[in-house]
Amino acid sequence: MGKTLAKKKDEQSLAFGGQALIEGVMMRSRRHMVMCVRKSRNEILTNVEEIHSLCDRYKVLGLPFLRGIVALFETLYLGFKALFFSANAVAEEEGVKFTYKELVVVAVLALGLLSFFFVVPFLLTSLLNLTGVLFNIAEAIIRLAIFILYLVLVGTWGEFRRVLQYHGAEHKTINAYEAGAPLDVASVKNYSRLHPRCGTSFLFITVIVSIVLFSVMPDWGFAVRLSYRLLLIPVIGGVSYELLRLSGRYRDSIVMRIVTLPGLAFQRLTTREPSDDMIEVAIKAAEETIKLKDSLKE
Repeated sequence: MGKTLAKKKDEQSLAFGGQALIEGVMMRSRRHMVMCVRKSRNEILTNVEEIHSLCDRYKVLGLPFLRGIVALFETLYLGFKALFFSANAVAEEEGVKFTYKELVVVAVLALGLLSFFFVVPFLLTSLLNLTGVLFNIAEAIIRLAIFILYLVLVGTWGEFRRVLQYHGAEHKTINAYEAGAPLDVASVKNYSRLHPRCGTSFLFITVIVSIVLFSVMPDWGFAVRLSYRLLLIPVIGGVSYELLRLSGRYRDSIVMRIVTLPGLAFQRLTTREPSDDMIEVAIKAAEETIKLKDSLKE
């Protein structure tokens, strides 16, 4: 656990990511997803699944922008799957078992929430009688305000706060890994809980991309403009994904530091300082992922 890991190349680091779970952490490489969950008896339950991306099966989907759209849907799918695993791992100790029916319900609610963040700001901005770029900027500001309010409200919920702490543990561990530091609790806890390639930063990038994209789309009436907000979500995701990759590859440049700064600021709402046992779970997930990556030379 305490061995020093050599710093990876940028492209390898880009493939290394994760997600906070219920009492746990999920880490991903290109070929595997590792889920680690803390059980009440203080043991860490680990589950490994292989990832078969459509981009590997159909090379055309691996082209720039198309790969971002694929990554968006695959990330959502794998994220729900990992949450489903962690929820069952925790609930089983209380004699409860979730089925895929509950997973589908949660997925539908999540997609509904995503649509809410695109549609409601548009409807509210329509009441301001603005046009052109001013309309899109006002819409983006309202969208960010709703998002911030949402984060503040869910952050006050005790159980969700623990998820935010595991989110912080995930970031600290990845930051330590990318810095080539030892993966032990004493070392990892000294790293930042903020990371420029987090989904929170991705969300902020989508706001900027949506301002630009909606500004160049023709104005064919209220109904068509509203449909843009939903139909263009995959396009916005694809463009934002490429920008996020650039932010990781050129993370030391002044331009990228400025671009990622708002996303890092938002992460102060989406992460919390983790406890040592939470960091231990994140380290376990990272070490298993690294071991699998090295064995396959991903």
